Amino acid sequence: MTVVLTNFAEGTLCQGCSWTVADEFELAERIGYVALGQSRHVAKILFGIRAIPPITTSSTRAAAIKLLTIPPGAEPWHRDGWLFQTLSWLVASQANPSALIRAPHMILAHKGFDGLQLELDSASGVVSAAVIFEDKATDNPRKTIKDEVWPEFHLLETGDRENVLSADVSSLLSTRPGIDADKAIENVIWKQIRRYRVSITVGHTHYTADGRKRLFKGYDEVATGDVVRRRGEILLVHQLRPWLASLADKAISFLKAMGTAHV
Repeated sequence: MTVVLTNFAEGTLCQGCSWTVADEFELAERIGYVALGQSRHVAKILFGIRAIPPITTSSTRAAAIKLLTIPPGAEPWHRDGWLFQTLSWLVASQANPSALIRAPHMILAHKGFDGLQLELDSASGVVSAAVIFEDKATDNPRKTIKDEVWPEFHLLETGDRENVLSADVSSLLSTRPGIDADKAIENVIWKQIRRYRVSITVGHTHYTADGRKRLFKGYDEVATGDVVRRRGEILLVHQLRPWLASLADKAISFLKAMGTAHV
């Protein structure tokens, strides 16, 4: 496994898992494929399907490298945010390969949901769960959750952006032939169908069971109901920005080597 997932459950507060990157080079390779626009190839790998990577062009590889490179004089936040969103997508796809999960955006700082995952009832064909992602690569996890994530989830719980959610659900359902999208989204407006998944980088302070309870304090107040509605995902990182920079460099090296192989 590229990323090892360790489940945890914090009573009725939330449930989720901690991530441990087991192979950074393999992770960087998969990020490189996503940067090329080949998320479907990565999804096949995660589903256990042996597949030959699509052929790339020099311009496609150059665009992928540009996506992974911080422009001179710019801050790393947008690039790092995309890297972490891609990692979150990889983890979600690994944990539930049969679910419909939207591929990462290919534009940095894209406005909208960080991610969306749909679970379908096999008998009725309707959406049984629409999981909305919030992915945060940060050095201040508790402050970020309290000041940014909880307010966003609260707004969604009150009906904010239901039109955007319905449109995103319909778009994602269109990728699965044979599904009646109109029928499938009939119950998306109901609160119990909506679920939430916050993924965030942490230090040792929030890595223990007690630390996770402090980190996710208030989750059950902004998204009430059964605990299955509240997922929390954590990645322990000691030096966040240098680690993400190293991961991007490895992905770029993979893409450059791919170009050499195509010569």
